[in-house]
Amino acid sequence: MTTIEVNDLYIAYGEKIAVLGVSFQARSGEVLTILGPNGAGKTSTVESIEGYRKPSKGSIKVLGLDPYADLSKLAPFIGVMLQNGGIYPRMTPLQALGLFHGYYKDPQEIDYLIKLTNLGPALKTPYRRLSGGEKQRLSLALAIIGRPKVVFLDEPTAGIDPEGRLAVREVIRDLKSQGVCVLLTTHELDEAERLSDRIIILDHGKIVAEGSPEDLMTAAHGDNIRFSAPVGLDLAELASAMDAKVVEERAGEYLVSTAAVPEQIARLTSFLASRNIAIGDIRAGRSSLEDVFFALTGKEMEPEASFTDKPRSRRRR
Repeated sequence: MTTIEVNDLYIAYGEKIAVLGVSFQARSGEVLTILGPNGAGKTSTVESIEGYRKPSKGSIKVLGLDPYADLSKLAPFIGVMLQNGGIYPRMTPLQALGLFHGYYKDPQEIDYLIKLTNLGPALKTPYRRLSGGEKQRLSLALAIIGRPKVVFLDEPTAGIDPEGRLAVREVIRDLKSQGVCVLLTTHELDEAERLSDRIIILDHGKIVAEGSPEDLMTAAHGDNIRFSAPVGLDLAELASAMDAKVVEERAGEYLVSTAAVPEQIARLTSFLASRNIAIGDIRAGRSSLEDVFFALTGKEMEPEASFTDKPRSRRRR
């Protein structure tokens, strides 16, 4: 079932157009990730879907409702994970969960959320003393306590420890199994690849790619070998050894324009070994999501201030 429907979305700030005609859908039980370099229009797009920003043009439907005009009706059915803030510094996770539990008619059981997000050891610790990972897990628990049908997760694994990452992944799997639509934003491309059913890449306010992680990486691979190694290899020498064009696409990331066959891979590893050059990884005939992102946008993925960190003014109704 289609849960989010965005049609010909335009968002302008004065004369500057941040989003230029974006259209996409998200379904129940699906994790849709929106990626893009800083300034690509991610924040504006997601804020509009959440109902915090009125589109300049186009339409948005979330569960059949206009999220801006019908925000009060929609609010009980959506959950938004705040990356920072929103909790009193002296409030403990147990107190916060109890407070939010009272906001909803049919909330999740607190004990279930504690177990799901592995918050047990931190339940009585004041919020200001929680680790970054514990704050993230609490924010996630609060976002889903009302049994939402749509969940917005902003950088859910940012600054989180390995244990916390496992907890976040478990929560997302649980949401999917319940048929919840999850809209995810992240700058961690390995997490996007791991968690997403579909990915949308925005650049300069437009969708430049859309599909499953596997589809995006397979479609972009071409006839080449990519590998990581120390910065500044002698490209002319390597090109001669490989009998192929070699470029350093970005610092420490190399592209060899040649067929990804065992003979050529052996030539590459032999060249590097003979010069005692450490190699990070080799991607033969297959691009990583990072490769795809860089090829489409010409930029590295960099952290961006959370769209939920920014002050939001709700208009009076």
